[in-house]
Amino acid sequence: MLDRRTLLGAAALALAAFPALAQDWKAKYPELTLGVIPAENASGTVDRYTPLTAYLSKEIGVPVKLRVAADYAAVIEGQRAGNIQLAFYGPASFARATMTGVKVEPIVNQKHDNGASGYYSVIYVKADSPYKTLEDLKGKNLALVDPNSTSGNQAPRFFLQKAGHDVDKLFGKTFYAGSHENAVLALVQGTADAAANLWNSETDTMVTRMATKGMLKNPDGSPMKQSDFRVIFRSEFLPEGPFAMLTGLPDDLKARIREALLAMPKKDKAAFDRLSDGKDLDFTAVTLKDYQPIIEMLRFNDEQRKRS
Repeated sequence: MLDRRTLLGAAALALAAFPALAQDWKAKYPELTLGVIPAENASGTVDRYTPLTAYLSKEIGVPVKLRVAADYAAVIEGQRAGNIQLAFYGPASFARATMTGVKVEPIVNQKHDNGASGYYSVIYVKADSPYKTLEDLKGKNLALVDPNSTSGNQAPRFFLQKAGHDVDKLFGKTFYAGSHENAVLALVQGTADAAANLWNSETDTMVTRMATKGMLKNPDGSPMKQSDFRVIFRSEFLPEGPFAMLTGLPDDLKARIREALLAMPKKDKAAFDRLSDGKDLDFTAVTLKDYQPIIEMLRFNDEQRKRS
């Protein structure tokens, strides 16, 4: 990952080098679209990302509108078609985009409250369930998130296979819930015995975020918390998903976007904090090289799927 000050300096130099071209790109791009994968429900995503689009609109100089995708593939295809100039991806959906020929480059990812620019995939069960190990879940139901979700599909398949477990043979049934929140809700409501999901740090998980919003209730109506869930599997460390932009955008526009994102944690802390409920510390500049391990993960999973 690149040094933040180096990237800010390069972005500023690029902007200074193209002052006469600003109006040219504004004529071609009078408006930009930020596409976002559906980690949570649509209204929650709108609330989380609207301050970011307002900030970017001000800093870039043209309106930036938000598009909440119906699924992960919609962000990939929107960028392929050129209808989504900016996107927030999970690492696996970003890797899939690059593997399938989308001309896109990563800009930054988020540094969490534990100082890491990455996270883990976990498999949750309810703490009051009898399940203590993966073997206890043989024949049970697993809620996944989306085929292109890292923590909610690709990472569990990869790391469980490495540990000697084929997801589709271990579990009696697997299904895609559509979002990280829906996977947790499937577990809470009893549709699933286990759920794959993301885990950033002890104080920042999908469970803690949903609990903060009052989305998780016990049968007696009392609020659930992290301790009501048990993690029975955790993956190796995964790089956090990136904000990414189309490679074919004008250089001065790309420099402006990069500079705006790198400066955001200090320049508009309220908008930055809204992205993670105040749990993240900063943005980290990233390159395609940072996602090579994820690309290799997807290649492995694709090969395993062909063999099954």
